[in-house]
Amino acid sequence: MNVQQHRQLTDSIWDIANRLRGPYRPPQYRLVMLPIVVLRRFDCVLEATKGAVLAKHEELQAKGVDDKTAAKLLTKAADPKRSQPLYNTSPYTFEKLLGDSENIAPNLVAYINGFSETARAIFEKFKFSDQIEKLDSSNRLFKIVQEMSEVDLHPDTVDNLQMGYLFEHLVMKFNEQANEEAGDHFTPREVIKLMANLIYTDEEDVFKPGIFRTIYDPTCGTGGMLSESEKHILDQNSAANLALYGQEYNDESWAICASDMLIKDEETDNIFLGDTLGDGKTYDGFEGEQFHYLMANPPFGVEWKDQKTVVEQEAKTLGFDGRFGAGLPAINDGSLLFLQHMISKMHASPDDGGEGSKIAIVFNGSPLFSGDAGSGPSNIRRWIIENDWLDAIIALPDQLFYNTGIYTYVWLVTNRKADHRKGQIQLIDGTLFCQRMAKSLNNKRHEITEKQISDLTKLYGEFKDGAKAEVVVDKKTKETEVRTVSRIFKNHEFGFLKVVVERPLRMNFEASPDRIAKLDDQSAFANLAVSKKRKDPATIAKEEAEGKALQDTLKALLGTLAPKGRYMDRETFEADFSAAAKQAGQKIAAPIKKAIFAALGERDQKAEICTDARGNPEADSELRDTENIPLPADITLPQDFIDQISKDENAAHKGAVLPMFFGPDKPNDLLVKTMRPTIEAYLDYEVRPHVGQAWVDYTKTKVGYEIPINRHFYVYKPPRALGKIESDISKLEDSIAAQLKGLVE
Repeated sequence: MNVQQHRQLTDSIWDIANRLRGPYRPPQYRLVMLPIVVLRRFDCVLEATKGAVLAKHEELQAKGVDDKTAAKLLTKAADPKRSQPLYNTSPYTFEKLLGDSENIAPNLVAYINGFSETARAIFEKFKFSDQIEKLDSSNRLFKIVQEMSEVDLHPDTVDNLQMGYLFEHLVMKFNEQANEEAGDHFTPREVIKLMANLIYTDEEDVFKPGIFRTIYDPTCGTGGMLSESEKHILDQNSAANLALYGQEYNDESWAICASDMLIKDEETDNIFLGDTLGDGKTYDGFEGEQFHYLMANPPFGVEWKDQKTVVEQEAKTLGFDGRFGAGLPAINDGSLLFLQHMISKMHASPDDGGEGSKIAIVFNGSPLFSGDAGSGPSNIRRWIIENDWLDAIIALPDQLFYNTGIYTYVWLVTNRKADHRKGQIQLIDGTLFCQRMAKSLNNKRHEITEKQISDLTKLYGEFKDGAKAEVVVDKKTKETEVRTVSRIFKNHEFGFLKVVVERPLRMNFEASPDRIAKLDDQSAFANLAVSKKRKDPATIAKEEAEGKALQDTLKALLGTLAPKGRYMDRETFEADFSAAAKQAGQKIAAPIKKAIFAALGERDQKAEICTDARGNPEADSELRDTENIPLPADITLPQDFIDQISKDENAAHKGAVLPMFFGPDKPNDLLVKTMRPTIEAYLDYEVRPHVGQAWVDYTKTKVGYEIPINRHFYVYKPPRALGKIESDISKLEDSIAAQLKGLVE
C-alpha cells in the first residue's frame, strides 16, 4: 500500500468531514461521510460506461424487457466481465449533480434510486436519504458533493485493499469520536495479516490451482478479515476459487462490507445482516452450514444480555445439537460464545470422513482463565482441549488496537491437526514482537512489522518447544534479550481436578460466665424473648416474659456445669448438658442446642474430634481448603463410560478423555471412581504430611481447565541492589533539600 497516498486521502476526506461541523457533531460525521465515500467509489467505477448503460436502459425499456433480465443485461453493459449487479440508470454522476445546484437534493435522491437493487440496499442501510434533506437545509450538501467529486476513488487509483484501509481508518476515527467499546468494529490490518499467515500455514490444499474453499467471519465488520484472507491466498494461488461469507449486526459496517464485495464482483448475499448469536429478531444467517476457514475478532469484554434469552434457550433445548452445549460464559463477556458458534460450523474432521476446518480468533485474556473449575468458561475450554481442537495461542503486544491498550491473544483451533501436533498445544509469546509507532493512533502505540509477522509465523510452523528469539525489552533504550518464545505442552497439562479438602472439627466447651454471655449474640437464643404476635400487646408481653424466663433458666442450667471446667470432648459436654436438662425437666429444641454449642464452644486443635451420629468426623468449615490436582498423563476410561460415549446419541462426548460428559451440571460419579487413586496419592504426598487426618469431600470434585500463558513465559527480574536504591534515595533527598533551600532564600 502507498502510505503517502493513504495519508493524503484520509486527510482530504477528514477535511471534508470537518465542513459538517455545526449541523453535525464530530461523532455524527459518519452518518454522512461513510455513505458518500461509498457513493463516490461507485460513481468512479461506473462513470466510464455510463453512456452505454443509459443507452441499454432506454433500449430495454422500449422493448418491455422484464426487470430480472434487464438487470443482467445492464450489468454487462456496465462491465462485460461482471456477474454481480452494479449499474446506475439515472442520468446523473457527481459531475452532473454539480451542474444543477438548485436541485441537488432531489437529483441526488434520484441518482441513488437509479442504482441496481443490491447497491440501493446498501444506501438504505446507511439511511443516507435521512441526511440529504438536513445537508441541503444547512447549505452543506452542494459543497460536500463538490469536494468529494475531486477525490479520485477509481479502483485504478485506489485498489480494493487500500479502499479497505481507508474505510477502516474512517471507522476508527468515528469510533474514537463516539467512544465505542473496546475491541469493537475494527482490527488493525497487521493483526489480520498475522492471522491469515497463521491460519494458512501448512495448508497445502488451499494453494492448489482450481481448489474451492470457503472463508467465514461471523463478526465481519467492514470485511477486513475476509479481504485480507482472500488476498493472502490469491497472491500465492491466483487460480483458487474462494467464496467469502460474513455476518455483521451493525448496519453501517455491513453496508461498507457489502459495497466492497459488490465492487469486487463477489456475492453480496453472502454477507448477512443480523446478530450472529441471535437477539430474538435476527439470527445466525448460516445455520447448518460449514466452512473451511473461519476468522473473527468478536467484541471482547462486551455483555451478551441482549442475546441471553435466545442463547440460553438454544443451550437448554438443543444442547450439543445446537451451538452452546459445552456451556455459557459469564454474562459480561460473550467471546467464548462466538468460538463455540464457529466450532459448530467446522466441516467434519478427516477422521470422520470430512475435510476439517481451521479457526483463527482474537480474544482478550479472559477466555484463557476466567471462571472456576466446573464453570461455563472452564467447561468450554475442557470441551475444546479434550477434543484436541486447540492448536496454538499467540500472545500479542499491548497497545496494538485503536480503542484499547490491553493484551490480546490469537487462538488457532482446528479439527485437522497435523500428526506431529496432535495431543499438544503450542504457546507463543509474541508480546515483544512489535515496534513503537512514530505517531500513535488513539490507544494504538505499537505495530507489528512484516518481519515480525514472518517470525511469528515461522515459530508456529516450526512447532519447536523452547524456541528462542532476540526481542527488544525496552522500547526507549532498544535493549534486547534472547528469550524463550515458544512452548509446547500436552493437552492434559492444562487440566486439573479441583478437590475440597476437609479437616476434622475440634472444639473445647466451657460453661464460664463469659461464654454463657455469648448466648445473647445467637439469634435462635435471642429470639426466645421475641414475640411472633403483631397486634395484641398483652399477648406480646406475655410471650416475651416467658421467653426471657426460659433464657434465664437455660443460663442457670448451664451454670451448673461451670465447676467441671473446660471440656476437651464435645460428646462428654453434650452428655453432661443433656443430663442436667433432663434433671431440670427441660426439653431443649435443636436450634437452641445448636446455639448453646456455638456460644460455649471454641475451636481447639488439642481437643478431641467432633463426630456425627454415625461416628464420622465432622468437617471444620474454617479449615476447609481446595487443591488443584494436575491431571495425569494417562487416564484409562472405564468400560461403562466407553460404552456410553459409543452410542449415537452421545456422539458429542466421544472426545472426552475424562470419564464425565461435556457440558454443565454433569454427574461426577465415574470421574470420582476413576480418579480416586490419583487424588488419594496426591493427598498422601502433598497434604497429609503437613496436615494429618485430612480427607476429600468427593461430592464436590470438579474438573477445571485454564491456560496460564503468561506464567509459562515469565522472566524473573531480581530487585535492584540495596546500595543502588539507597544511593538513588540520597540523590533525591539532596535534590529536594536544594529546592527547599532555594525557596527559603
